[in-house]
Amino acid sequence: MVPIPRPEDFDVSPTNGFLSAEPPLESLSDPYYAPWEHVVKNLQGLILSKRLHEVVDKLPVLSTEHLDSLPEWRRAYSILAFIAHAYIWGGTKPTEWVPPPLSIPFMATCKHLELPPVATYAGLVLWNWKPIFPEERVDTLANLDMIDTFTGSLDEKWFYLISAAIEARGAPLIPLMLRAVDAANRGDTAAVTECLRTFAERLDELGGLLQRMYDNCDPHVFYHRLRPFLAGSKNMADAGLPNGVVFDNGGPMNKQRYVQFSGGSNAQSSLIQFFDVALNVKHRPTGTARSDTYHDHGVKKPSAPEPSFIHEMRKYMPGPHARFLAAVEKVANVREYVNRHRSDKALSVAFDASLAMLAAFRDKHIQMVSRYIIIQSQQAKKQKEKEEHEHPKGSAYKFPAVRPELPIRPKSSAGKPEEKTRKDLRGTGGTALIPFLRQARDETGEPAVEYWVRRVLSKGRDEGHHERRNSKIEVQGLASVWHVDDSDGGLCLY
Repeated sequence: MVPIPRPEDFDVSPTNGFLSAEPPLESLSDPYYAPWEHVVKNLQGLILSKRLHEVVDKLPVLSTEHLDSLPEWRRAYSILAFIAHAYIWGGTKPTEWVPPPLSIPFMATCKHLELPPVATYAGLVLWNWKPIFPEERVDTLANLDMIDTFTGSLDEKWFYLISAAIEARGAPLIPLMLRAVDAANRGDTAAVTECLRTFAERLDELGGLLQRMYDNCDPHVFYHRLRPFLAGSKNMADAGLPNGVVFDNGGPMNKQRYVQFSGGSNAQSSLIQFFDVALNVKHRPTGTARSDTYHDHGVKKPSAPEPSFIHEMRKYMPGPHARFLAAVEKVANVREYVNRHRSDKALSVAFDASLAMLAAFRDKHIQMVSRYIIIQSQQAKKQKEKEEHEHPKGSAYKFPAVRPELPIRPKSSAGKPEEKTRKDLRGTGGTALIPFLRQARDETGEPAVEYWVRRVLSKGRDEGHHERRNSKIEVQGLASVWHVDDSDGGLCLY
């Protein structure tokens, strides 16, 4: 029997989960790194004054050899990720070349932490929080603050804080579900049932936390001010990055190489993926139906399916966290145990309730996307059309300087305009936004024991006749398209 993985062996805290066990460093104490700290502490002013490039270009090329501990490596990564994204996206047009004073140490920290050179969920959330009162618990919004931001706005802090609070509040569910695995191995049905009941109740709490986003994060501020800084470098040709970005390593110019990576996404949250693993929820590539991957009797087709977008996001997690998920996948047995004991109604109800709460969590996120992305994109499109009508091209009117337009897909006359916009919107991860979220939500209900529960969680679609409306959805990579039909997509995805 494969042993149940110990979270501590994978840098997963018994108390804080995937958040760091101790509060992250708020600054690097070694004076050697003072130039980095000066830039990140003055990031908003440097962006507003248009002096960020000037200052970063003149920085010394600092070595990472003075980083002695894991918290210091994490702090360095978070600092350099914020500066790099501000350097690329902070002007009226994006910059594809990142200079050696930033590139060389950034690539070194990424290699050490097993992360790509991009601002990931880990750098923005997991290693960027602090308690207001150190002696109090950190799994509450009443005692959390963020260290660094791009904009300095309360809205941006709140956006990250919601994720940090969910990570902290959901941390106890990690050992809880590992106990459920152990109980299933021992045949202790009562213990498995109790674990699942507690799991469902805590998931309901997390859904309530997610809805607190509306309290202090204004959709307009998020859409127009924060989201552009979260963009990656993949499939951004129409935004002014046709090849991605170059992290200049100081060598000959003909030796430099373009790279393309995904932007920050809550799909990179190991906690949410852990929930799927614990309940054996399987995700497919966006637009594929269950029958595309499996025969009706559950036997896998000979050709292995391509990885889902959610699984791809593990490449953007800290290495130990991704390995923890892989280790848990090898021992996850709760769904199998419930199916073997489906005559036990208390056990079946507890399992189905857990799936229902996870699906409800994803439903809340779909509603949030509608408010923060779809409505905002429609309003932005109408405003743009109004300005173009009032001030045609060639007129003396000068349009205000704006951030560079991000990629736009070719327009189509098919379908209602509102529905077309919903289907075309892309997330920070580059997948079709609403189809991705709906499919992830529907897939969450597929393992349900009771047939009627599966129907409810799939919104009434019979699993034998899976709706194929999304089968033609085009997926454009991991970091890619933000503008679709003149409107942006890209709320960090759960």
